[in-house]
Amino acid sequence: MSRPRTLAELRKSASGDRVPVKEEMRRNLLRKLSAREPLFPGILGYEDSVIPQMTNAILSKHNMILLGLRGQAKSRLLRSLTSLLDPEIPAVAGCEIGDDPFHPLCRSCRDRLAQEGDATPIVWLEPERRYVEKLATPDVTIADIIGDVDPIRAARGGFDLASELTMHYGLLPRAHRGIFALNELPDLAGRIQVGLFNILQEGDVQIKGYPVRLPVDVCMVFTANPEDYTARGKIITPLKDRIGSEIRTHYPTTLEHGVAITAQEAWTKRGANLQLPRYVREVVEGVAFAARRNKKIDGRSGVSQRLPISALENAVSNAERRALLAGESPIVPRISDIYASLPSLTGKFELEYEGELVGAENVARELIREAVGEVFSVYMGATDLGAVVQFFEAGGTLRIREDSPSEEVLGQLHQVPEVLEHVHLLGAKAEDPAPLLAAAGEFVLEGLWAQKKVGRSDDRGFVAAERRNDMELDLQRLERLRKLKRQVN
Repeated sequence: MSRPRTLAELRKSASGDRVPVKEEMRRNLLRKLSAREPLFPGILGYEDSVIPQMTNAILSKHNMILLGLRGQAKSRLLRSLTSLLDPEIPAVAGCEIGDDPFHPLCRSCRDRLAQEGDATPIVWLEPERRYVEKLATPDVTIADIIGDVDPIRAARGGFDLASELTMHYGLLPRAHRGIFALNELPDLAGRIQVGLFNILQEGDVQIKGYPVRLPVDVCMVFTANPEDYTARGKIITPLKDRIGSEIRTHYPTTLEHGVAITAQEAWTKRGANLQLPRYVREVVEGVAFAARRNKKIDGRSGVSQRLPISALENAVSNAERRALLAGESPIVPRISDIYASLPSLTGKFELEYEGELVGAENVARELIREAVGEVFSVYMGATDLGAVVQFFEAGGTLRIREDSPSEEVLGQLHQVPEVLEHVHLLGAKAEDPAPLLAAAGEFVLEGLWAQKKVGRSDDRGFVAAERRNDMELDLQRLERLRKLKRQVN
């Protein structure tokens, strides 16, 4: 059956009862809850925290704000709210604000309906067209959000400037009968915030000194950084008071959640030729967890979930490049590929003063080493690797370059007693291809180095633990200098 195209056809197929957008969202949410459907597909890690709070806010027909640090899927959550809108709704064709044919808001639609009557053409709006999003910046004006008088329209139409027909609608009226999302609310100038809460509470606003009644039907949702949101002067109290629910987002609370999110978001589909070991995924995710608790990194700025996503993509690309040059298959990322992904790490966190003294790259290397040590403890913490340690203590050395072909790496690993005898704990088998065995064997050595049971130089030469590499010595000297400075002060 074709959809109605005129007001007359619409009258025959539907009633004129208008359902406010918040009631529409509530109704569709109740239906999803009753049918046990997933509420926000693709949002992981919030099942027991954020999603129940958002559900309560929608059921209460509240405007809401999501408070959280960068990279916590706030914008994605807001965009997923469109799944709670009806598949399509009718609107007056050509209307800037998608007016309801039965209850028009703007003057031009009222005049048009009076002239054309039942012949007024109708269009249908999908959920995506009913979602309007804006990033708040200090240069945003009241015209951008609410609207402004358009003198050109007034001149062409011969209207008085006080007429509603001269108005150019801003983003908020254009979200009429839909969702208006504003990111980084505290960055919005105070006078714009006044316009928001006035329209939110009273439905009216003044444009160029003319009082204009705009009872827009809209669900307003915001995002903000918690520190900015609570700081004095960042957000006006009347607007904060009129936001019904304040919901705090967070980073993944478990490594499993983090791995699942990164696996979903990272581009690792490089063909069937890629095999990505679980322990490599966990090390990449562990870097983000280590960064969020590291004192050299500014926790107020946060460490985005984009860090492990970018790092994993970069590590896979490095492995892909090496496999192509060596002509080997399958493509298997190693721990050395994570170290090669430093360019995707150093730009993802802000350093404290202590971290700036050490340098971003050194801090990133520390994070990788810490993550390797933690994952190694989970997989092989109870494994006896004394023979491997004794090999290096007896003067044995091993140098594994980042770009070394897997067969070459495997040949070197065979020189170390028992290093490959426990790789089954990592999911590898003796009959596996060389790239898988080489990655597993390298992980064993990297894990022993992370736990300071063997040593390693910057050029990836493994030695006895007593032989300190230059970077470790530099860090020790720097720590002694800091302690001496504190004593002097």
